[in-house]
Amino acid sequence: MTLRRTNPAGLSPPTGFTHAVTATGGRLVFLAGQTALDADGTVVGDGLPEQFERALANLLAALRAVGGEPRHLARVTVYATDVGAYRAHARELGVVWRRLAGRDYPAMALVGVTRLWDEEALVELDGTAVLP
Repeated sequence: MTLRRTNPAGLSPPTGFTHAVTATGGRLVFLAGQTALDADGTVVGDGLPEQFERALANLLAALRAVGGEPRHLARVTVYATDVGAYRAHARELGVVWRRLAGRDYPAMALVGVTRLWDEEALVELDGTAVLP
């Protein structure tokens, strides 16, 4: 299984994502949206950085449960209730991402939403991974 990350010339240089990821030879894993829920189903973390860290940790826990690692992520979508706050915390969120998931960035998108399933949730992440 290989994931080839491509950032073509002529596109804006990516920061914290890859423009295109090509996957060959592996198992496709679809990861459900994860928010900052703890094991009891309670949203934890008052601010966006804390909730982002928990949501990413939850996404990675689901990935690891099927034998995957962060480097296997091909695509992640981030849903945020406040895109301005997400941009304002971008550097901090990048630090969290690199600490938990490393520097092999998947193709990513940020989508602004009016709210998430749990009203207290500020961010949700879902993804697709390709495992060997």
